[in-house]
Amino acid sequence: MDDAFRALADPSRRRLLDRLNERNGQTLRELCDGLATTRQAVSKHLSVLEAADLVTTVRRGREKLHYLNAAPINAIADRWLSRYDRERAATLADLTTALERQPMESPTFVYTTYVATTAQRLWSALTEPAFTRRYWGGVALVSDWQVGSPVLWQDAPDGEPRDLGQRVLVAEPYRRLSYSWHGFQPEHAEHFGWSAEELAARLGERRSTVTFEIEPHSGSTVRLTVIHDDFSPDSEMHRAISGQLDGSGGWPELLASLKTLLETGEPMPDPTQAQAR
Repeated sequence: MDDAFRALADPSRRRLLDRLNERNGQTLRELCDGLATTRQAVSKHLSVLEAADLVTTVRRGREKLHYLNAAPINAIADRWLSRYDRERAATLADLTTALERQPMESPTFVYTTYVATTAQRLWSALTEPAFTRRYWGGVALVSDWQVGSPVLWQDAPDGEPRDLGQRVLVAEPYRRLSYSWHGFQPEHAEHFGWSAEELAARLGERRSTVTFEIEPHSGSTVRLTVIHDDFSPDSEMHRAISGQLDGSGGWPELLASLKTLLETGEPMPDPTQAQAR
């Protein structure tokens, strides 16, 4: 957190984060456009933001794209905001976003976290049904993880796995995993309180893609980067997986539970169960 606060203290670095917030996934050249500062200075600022995990980078061919990383900000919110206050703050933020938002081309979600585990164990956590059930809200992901194979959802241990149309796109053990994402289901409409017409409108969104990149970091720590992209413009699914819809923790909450499970042996408590108690 100290690194994050030091990085945010500089107005030039905050401006770079604002530019990424306006349009995520920019190259160094794009970030320099229109700034009254040198390319070298922008590069140094980006290095500070990367060291604080506020910015993460993804290689696309010969280009290096820069993305906002929400993990440090979520850690700060978890430390000083109760769940009740955080939900109220999110509601106000959603209102501001709705009033100010302009249609986006095709949004991208990128999230980087560091997990004290091995690449092999993290791969198992992403691919083994017994593992995924423990942090994926009771859902087991079932697949042989061969390119082209389905990724099935099993809601109950003795239930029949459901095919939601997800397919494995890339499977490089201990390094990279990618598969197509499902569309909204009737249970989503019930959870979010959508009408039949609202659900039908959201079913028109194109399928997106989620990719997990695993890299050795230092000692017994690995770097996990989740890239979820190829959404429809102004996608409701993008807001859901980002945790921007009321009642949806999205990838940030799920990845926090995955990290907790691998580091402590137990996933984060289900907040809905905690409220019921």
